[in-house]
Amino acid sequence: MRIIDVVNYNTQWPTLFAEESAVLLAALENKISRIHHVGSTSVPGMAAKPVIDILLEVIDREALDSLASGMESAGYVSRGEYGIPNRRYFSKGGEQRSHQVHAFVVGDEHILKLLAFRNYLVKNEEIAKRYAEIKRAGVLASENDLRRYSAFKAGFIEHHLRLALLAHEKKQPS
Repeated sequence: MRIIDVVNYNTQWPTLFAEESAVLLAALENKISRIHHVGSTSVPGMAAKPVIDILLEVIDREALDSLASGMESAGYVSRGEYGIPNRRYFSKGGEQRSHQVHAFVVGDEHILKLLAFRNYLVKNEEIAKRYAEIKRAGVLASENDLRRYSAFKAGFIEHHLRLALLAHEKKQPS
């Protein structure tokens, strides 16, 4: 059984992302358009579950659908869409998950959401601190039930994702 744990920021998380990016780039050859560090481990100073979230932008649907064998050779388990349409989700590390990969075709709306939310938290340190507090409270309230933990954070994420997307829109040229 996986234990839900939120730990203080680890300065090694960016290095772990960079190392894993190199592994993925080697395993997936020319299928990747871009690779991003997302999730709480990508926000400097923020407490997080110690799992490196990686976002892959894949060149096309065919490439997306052909990721499984390369990901498996890199030590990942393929989990299909895993609740998000048009995503391919992969995890590494079994019960002690160390990495998870979210792969989408370039231009998918989920790419913008993940990047906008990350950028919003990076730029808003106080909001990132509040999010970390909510996550820590969620660990206690959920009694190690991942669905309850996710539900505990959902309102905060939805509210601040809307604000993140508005901030992103304001930055775009008209």
